Amino acid sequence: MVIFVEYAFSGLMLGIMYSLVAVGFTLFFGVLNVINFSHGDVLAVGSFSALIAYVGLQAVGLDLPILCFIAVALAAFVVTGLLGAAIGGGFVVPMRNAPPINVLLMTMMIGTVLREVIRLGYPNGSNPKAFPALLPDTAIEVGSVFIRLDSVILLGLGLAVVALLDQFIRRTKFGLAIRAVAQDGETAQIIGIDFKQTILLTFAIGSGLAGLAGVMHGVYYREVNFSVGLLLGVIGFSAAIIGGLGRIWGAVLGGFVFAALQTLWVILFPDLSGYRDVFAFAMVIVVMTIWPTGMMAEMRSERV
Repeated sequence: MVIFVEYAFSGLMLGIMYSLVAVGFTLFFGVLNVINFSHGDVLAVGSFSALIAYVGLQAVGLDLPILCFIAVALAAFVVTGLLGAAIGGGFVVPMRNAPPINVLLMTMMIGTVLREVIRLGYPNGSNPKAFPALLPDTAIEVGSVFIRLDSVILLGLGLAVVALLDQFIRRTKFGLAIRAVAQDGETAQIIGIDFKQTILLTFAIGSGLAGLAGVMHGVYYREVNFSVGLLLGVIGFSAAIIGGLGRIWGAVLGGFVFAALQTLWVILFPDLSGYRDVFAFAMVIVVMTIWPTGMMAEMRSERV
C-alpha cells in the first residue's frame, strides 16, 4: 500500500507535467486548427534556457536556490513564449490556409531545427546535462509514506498555473478574444478582435507552458538532454487527443490519464517498467476507439 501511494504521487507529478504540454497543443488547435509538432522541442529550449539562466546567475553570484528557481522558470517562460509567438506569427499564421499536412511538416522541421541547434550550439550538447537542484528535496513522511518536498512544490505549481490559465481564459479580455477566435475566427474579426494579436498571444502562452514543463522535468529528473522534447511532445499530443483537442480541461484530464496508465503498469509489473510507454500508448489507441473525438469532447462541444 505504501509503495502504491508513493507511485500514485509520482504519477500525479508526471500528470501535471504532461498536462502543461498538452494544453499548448490544445490551445494551438483551438485557435487555428493546426497541430504544432515543434511544441516538444520548444520544451527542450525551455529546459536549456533555464540551464543557461542558472549559469548566468551563478556567474553574478546569486546562489539562493528558491530565487534561482523563480528566475530560471521566468526565463524559460519568456524565452519559449517569444519563440512560440515567432513560430506562430512567422510560419503558422501565413500558412493557415495551406493543406494541414503542409503545416504539420513545417512544424516538424522547425522542431528538428530547434533540436539540432541545441545539440550543435550548446557546449557538448549531444550528451545529457545535469540540472541543478533548485528546490529542497527533503523527504516528507506521512505515516509510512515518503514524498519528496520538491515534487509537492512542482505539483502545486503546475496545478496553480493551470488554474490561473483557466481564469485568464474565462475572465479577461484577451481570454474572451481567444475563445471567440476558437469558436469562429472570421466572425471574431468582423466584431473587431485583432486576429493576429490573439494568435500570437495564444502561441506565446502555450509555448511558455511548455517551457515551464521543461523546467519541471529538469528539476524532477535532475537532467536534461537535447532530445527530451521528442517523447514528451508525443505524450503531450496523445494526452490532448485523449481529452479532446481544443479543450483545456480535456488536455489536463488526458495528461493525468496518460500518467496513470504508465504508473499502473509500473505498479503491476515492476520488472517490466521499461514497457510502461508501450502499455500507455496501446491504451491510448483503445481510448481513441471508444471516444474518437476525446473524452471531454463527448461531454462538451465548446472549444478552449
